[in-house]
Amino acid sequence: MNKTLKIALLAIAYLAIFILGGTSGLIHPMCYAYVGALLPLLFALVYLPTTCTIQNFGAATVLNGFLLILFGAAGEADISLVVGLILLTAAAEIIRFFCGYSEIKGIRFSFIPFALSFFAYTAHWWTDTEGSLAAAVAEMPAGYDAMMKPVIDNTPALIAVIVLTIPVAIIGMRIAERLMKNQIEKLHR
Repeated sequence: MNKTLKIALLAIAYLAIFILGGTSGLIHPMCYAYVGALLPLLFALVYLPTTCTIQNFGAATVLNGFLLILFGAAGEADISLVVGLILLTAAAEIIRFFCGYSEIKGIRFSFIPFALSFFAYTAHWWTDTEGSLAAAVAEMPAGYDAMMKPVIDNTPALIAVIVLTIPVAIIGMRIAERLMKNQIEKLHR
């Protein structure tokens, strides 16, 4: 498969996972706020082949950059999303640079900040609570904002879920490695 086409398909798959996470809020606001802890199980299936294909700077940048462009065009890129994705992407790229682009160790460690990317999307609930509640009144069924408020106010649960994302990311990457053995054969161990 053409390298450019492969990266484009992976970026579209990454977007689809993000949209899946975003729509989880239709079930309950708690799903939207905390699903980011489980998404690394799916993100790893996109990140691993992307990093194996782009064995230099740019794997995390391509994926999160694609999101930023599309979310910006759709009017969904608030400041918390932009800053959060830039910082998480920079951390992932820096880790890969120092650990080695063609090293599985570099991919594993760089995936940890990358795996937190969905929390940059949901961060507006905590950085712009009033705006988020107002948007819920306008866009969601009646009473949704009342269900959101206790989720937003439960900061210890948010911190616990963000911390939980780290071991989930490690497990997700290990699963992806087992499923995609041929992807990592060209890497150093």
